[in-house]
Amino acid sequence: MAGHSQFKNIMHRKGRQDAVKSKLFSKLAREITVAAKTGLPDPAMNARLRLAVQAARVENMPKDNIERAIKKASGGEGDAFEIIRYEGYATGGVAVIIEALSDNRNRTGGAVRALFTKYGGNLGSTGSVAHMFAHVGEIVYSAKAGSADAILEAAIDAGADDCTSDADGHTVVCGFDSLGTVASALEEKLGEAHSTKVIWKPTLTTRVDEDAARTVFKLLGALDDDDDVQNVFSNIDIDEATMAKLTG
Repeated sequence: MAGHSQFKNIMHRKGRQDAVKSKLFSKLAREITVAAKTGLPDPAMNARLRLAVQAARVENMPKDNIERAIKKASGGEGDAFEIIRYEGYATGGVAVIIEALSDNRNRTGGAVRALFTKYGGNLGSTGSVAHMFAHVGEIVYSAKAGSADAILEAAIDAGADDCTSDADGHTVVCGFDSLGTVASALEEKLGEAHSTKVIWKPTLTTRVDEDAARTVFKLLGALDDDDDVQNVFSNIDIDEATMAKLTG
């Protein structure tokens, strides 16, 4: 069982408390504001903003919160934020990529480095682990969207690179540059996706035992809890039995 999504799956299975949802909404709002500053404040004319708004809707962020975040961009908020990517190794040699939006590079970098040290990892330089990932677009549909064959056919016609299906739903992967085109083509056939986003998909995974996996998930959880961190990806690979213990 491999890939960046395991940590997120665990978090979803445990459920979201009010404090966690509030933190999530703050991060989504920050991304919306920054996205609106990088282009037009109209999701229809700004691809990054469109993805940010869609991500907020998936998490049931109130419409007023979304509109407020967009309006903040016109008021100058978001100017100070810069996009920063951190890369490093967790326990067991698991590769980790962190995407952050920060108005204080020193603060964010110090916090990320401290967490890697606390949990037995090492923060590396930019590019130190990215070669083990592909920067791609990911489009997710619920299982109700159609059969595996139907989704696969639609994905092929849309120009996607890969499509996998299981009991939880369908995941379509495409090139980073073609995400907008593929997503639009799929929406015409299948309706709106559950989520559409850019991810770091591992191309080389690292298998670890239960003890190492537990430590890695503690690191991923602590990183995700940082206010400046937007996304966390890893190439951890664990077996089904270990996943069951960690999610039980």
